[in-house]
Amino acid sequence: MSNKPLVYFLCTGNSCRSQIADGFLNALGSDKYEVKSAGLEAHGLNPRAVLVMNEAGIDISGNSSDVIDTETLNRATYVITLCGHADEHCPVIMNKKVVKWHWGFEDPAKATGTEEEIMTRFRNVRDAIKTRIEQFLTHGE
Repeated sequence: MSNKPLVYFLCTGNSCRSQIADGFLNALGSDKYEVKSAGLEAHGLNPRAVLVMNEAGIDISGNSSDVIDTETLNRATYVITLCGHADEHCPVIMNKKVVKWHWGFEDPAKATGTEEEIMTRFRNVRDAIKTRIEQFLTHGE
């Protein structure tokens, strides 16, 4: 267990958005934060999320898709939901000191069209999450 503030990213399946956020914060801010991610369910790591993160120079292929752990949830400094479903269905956080934020991003896994159109959606969401992570690291919000 680390003495650094814990950021816990939550999504429905812990397969795309929360994994991308986890990857960026680990790459850009692991000196300041302990980073974990989880989902209401574990859908497995989305291969396209791994691919677009590789394009950004970050390897998340070793990440696991995990279900929310109540103990981790309650020791987190920040709980950040990345989809409306997780925001609405997040388990009750007993620790009142936890800061809970909702950063909503569209689900690239629901994208349709050609492979290139789908990958464009993944890249757009990846870039939006990276921008939000950089803002968090700069301003703490």
